[in-house]
Amino acid sequence: MNTMTYEKLQYNELKEMVKLHCVSSLGKELLDKLQPSTNMKVVQNKLNETTEARKLLDAESHLPLKGISNINLHIEKLEKGMILGPSELVAISDFLRGCRTIKKFMLDKEFFAPVLHSYSHSMMEFRDIEENINHSIRGNRVDSEASKELKRIRNHIAKAEEKIEERLNKFLKSSAYKEYIQEFFISKKDDRFTIPIKASYKNQVAGTIVEVSSKGSTVFIEPAAISKLNTELAVLKAEESIEEYQILATLSGSILEETRQININIELIGQYDMIFAKAKFSKKMDGIEPRLNNHGYIKLTNCKHPLLSGNIVPLDFEIGNDYRSLIITGPNAGGKTVVLKTIGILTLAVMSGFHIEADESTEIAVFDQLFVDIGDNQSIENSLSTFSSHMKNISEIMGASTNNTLLLFDEIGSGTEPNEGAGLAIAILEEFYQMGCITVATTHYGEIKRYSEIHSDFMNAAMQFNSETLEPMYKLLIGKSGDSNALWISKKMNLREKVLQKAQHYIENKNYDLERVRDNKIKKPIQTTIQDETTYEFEKGDRVKLMEQNDSGIVYEKKDNLNNVLVFYNNEILKVNVKRIQLEVKATELYPEGYDLNTIFVRYEERKFQRDIERGSKKALKKVSKEIKKRHNE
Repeated sequence: MNTMTYEKLQYNELKEMVKLHCVSSLGKELLDKLQPSTNMKVVQNKLNETTEARKLLDAESHLPLKGISNINLHIEKLEKGMILGPSELVAISDFLRGCRTIKKFMLDKEFFAPVLHSYSHSMMEFRDIEENINHSIRGNRVDSEASKELKRIRNHIAKAEEKIEERLNKFLKSSAYKEYIQEFFISKKDDRFTIPIKASYKNQVAGTIVEVSSKGSTVFIEPAAISKLNTELAVLKAEESIEEYQILATLSGSILEETRQININIELIGQYDMIFAKAKFSKKMDGIEPRLNNHGYIKLTNCKHPLLSGNIVPLDFEIGNDYRSLIITGPNAGGKTVVLKTIGILTLAVMSGFHIEADESTEIAVFDQLFVDIGDNQSIENSLSTFSSHMKNISEIMGASTNNTLLLFDEIGSGTEPNEGAGLAIAILEEFYQMGCITVATTHYGEIKRYSEIHSDFMNAAMQFNSETLEPMYKLLIGKSGDSNALWISKKMNLREKVLQKAQHYIENKNYDLERVRDNKIKKPIQTTIQDETTYEFEKGDRVKLMEQNDSGIVYEKKDNLNNVLVFYNNEILKVNVKRIQLEVKATELYPEGYDLNTIFVRYEERKFQRDIERGSKKALKKVSKEIKKRHNE
């Protein structure tokens, strides 16, 4: 199986759906790496795992998998010689406790889940490591009870800090320093106790400046009175860090000694997480474990595509018993491609140990290879056309296929001249058949359909189509031949019955009507001759082409003695030499006899106004009267 098979059948999208049911990244990582197995025993074992987990899910209200995290990075740090911090040790303790809980849960499930129960025997418990971590780490820090020495050091630290705060409080209450203090509180800076002093008085207070405020108005001074105590405190803090490191190193070392077995626990927890994710996915879609075989027989009963939702028409399908090649015909958008993808994804799902949504009588074959040629594989990089890319893909499939291969071809032989495409498709199907492959192909070519009808090991199937409503039914009918329903659709669209009958005749035989149409039914071209513009006398109303403007205009006035013609263009009158215009259409051909050519050169508003005057419009007469008065006043 190649990446195109996974991509076209959306195998990775299926795994992403299952991953949503994982409780840790351990299970998700295993699902990312999961691939369909070609070994029937392995596939059967994977299905048994899922079935047992599903039974436990149905029987138990919850499973003790929550709270388990991926500790691989922590183990890797240990193997590199690094010391783990408190939070990392707590994570390992939580993981080991989770392993112990799951082991306990599985130990009494031998009757319900013998396979999953057997895995728990490989899981070891590490109570001593758990207890040591829980005793030594509290609240993500090393606890004082982790060792007597640490407890002693921390007691001294507490006493030293108490003395420091006592002296600083006296400093704050002293009237001698009252004027110098910016704010009356003790501030801890870099683990050193300080008092905020006004910057202008920094030289008046004996001590060490530890920090200056951002505006420079305040300095944080460690008074000289507590310098000795602060030094003692720093020494105690260093001793504390050394003792904490020793405790963390001891705990880390105890884990390092058991990394081999802990890694086995990690692997088992990941397996349990992935298996129960499969079971949760099965429960969500009410899936079943189908029967298996290794001789290419597929029987799907009421099966549904796992990635499709809504009101899906279930698929009934069979191949590999009475016939080994199935040719599916039917209209576009009738569901042929969905049939191919459903067969493919269900096969990959079962070979990966997933349950599928189907009836109990469903049976799936475990194949060595599964190849598809679906959709447009056009390659811009390699300058391959759709047809070329299909042929390249089929050529590669042919070289990799065995007698235990499932092939799914969509519109085989399409993308080229129909006769050649059909012939090539039949030859390809024949070759794969002789190689022993199981093949399902869709086509529009009637020639392939006819070949399938006469070959004893081929079978036709059709997508059901409602001829009254012109809607696909999305149901596969094995043993029936379908067509594109082009004649049905054409009839519903009221195409002439004569045309439909001829089409039916041409489909059934190739005796085409080759009689020529009589001459009296053919419209003859009208011969028009255009005189040379220099000799032709342009008439008013002729449409001419203005060569300079590369546009058309209308002749307004005939040629004068200088061979210039007045042309009406863009509401303007242009004087143009006859050598710069070409006759397009004569006025006699443009306008009916007796037509008033003057109206051509008058704007619509002016023509309308003139008609209004003629019919005695008061509004028009008022406008004229107003214009006369205006001129009289001028």
